Amino acid sequence: MSDTAAQAEARRTDPAELAKFAAMAEEWWNPHGKFRPLHMLNPCRLDYVTAQVAAEFGRDLTAPAPFAGLRMLDIGCGGGLLSEPMARLGAEVVGADPVARNIAVAQLHAGKSGLSIDYRETTAEALAEAGEAFDVVLNMEVVEHVPDPAAYLSACHALLRPGGLMICSTINRNARSFAMAIVGAEYVMRWLPRGTHDWRKFITPDELYALLRGAGLEPVDRKGFVFDPLRWSWSISDRDLSVNYVTASLRPAG
Repeated sequence: MSDTAAQAEARRTDPAELAKFAAMAEEWWNPHGKFRPLHMLNPCRLDYVTAQVAAEFGRDLTAPAPFAGLRMLDIGCGGGLLSEPMARLGAEVVGADPVARNIAVAQLHAGKSGLSIDYRETTAEALAEAGEAFDVVLNMEVVEHVPDPAAYLSACHALLRPGGLMICSTINRNARSFAMAIVGAEYVMRWLPRGTHDWRKFITPDELYALLRGAGLEPVDRKGFVFDPLRWSWSISDRDLSVNYVTASLRPAG
């Protein structure tokens, strides 16, 4: 007997993870609220994403609407912190999130900002099953929250057109990441509610590369996002991937 839609969805999403983000949905666009760490990190994320997309597709970031003609998917889009800048750069953006409250917040903010973004309450797997295809998939701080990373990344592969680019960021799993991402961010600084992250679900860079290759993707780059507590700012590092890091991978064109 075939699975019900509810059973299939349960394998794709973790209800406890969804509940965490639903409880914080109204905070997405408050730079001093529960998503303050993400607002602080976002300029670094944007620098990396725009540089990788421009290099891969031969775009001039100084030109008007440099990403015009590119179809992008922002998986786990939350309130739209990445979707909106991509739309402003000219991309056709689909923002996907399984949390209905996140989509409602994202739609409201995009409307107030005069941006046309296709926000959907859905998952990567559902979009792949529907035959959706994208030039770029943004997969930022999501893979550590899904029940089955291998299946999830296989869906991401299916969503990319041949030659397409995926940017995937997550958190390393080691003593330092536990100290900074769990103890520091959730207990000491109280940037995030306790229990936002599960250290056991963190993924090392080598593990992520193996998962990407297993999904049929070709990793081409990885960098670290490093927080400097003295300057109170983030930067991109070629060497330090000890806590937050980001990867770029391609779906082979052949």
